[in-house]
Amino acid sequence: MPFIDSKVTVSITPEQKEKIKSELGKAITTLHKTESFLMVGIEDKYDLWMAGKKLDKGAYVSVSLFGNAASSDYDKMTALICDIYGNELGIPGDAVYVTYHPISDWGWNGRNF
Repeated sequence: MPFIDSKVTVSITPEQKEKIKSELGKAITTLHKTESFLMVGIEDKYDLWMAGKKLDKGAYVSVSLFGNAASSDYDKMTALICDIYGNELGIPGDAVYVTYHPISDWGWNGRNF
């Protein structure tokens, strides 16, 4: 059960959110997960600073994953995430920051996996 939480500095239309959600659903297969359990959160118009400078166009993307993946899979996922936010929102890859959080205990539907 992965969760991809995004905070972006730009305004996003409902159509863009739907497109990003769909593209993340395809990308999650890189981490050997499926969209059927993927949860996505998108917060737009979020203030982000890097190195003391406010980002005009930037994104912080946090990927929580039940279990773990190989470093090479995380590298591929980061590239896909940068492409998605670049293509859909015009955010350059050098302003997209991605973190990964492997989780050993994840609860859903009254029990833990």
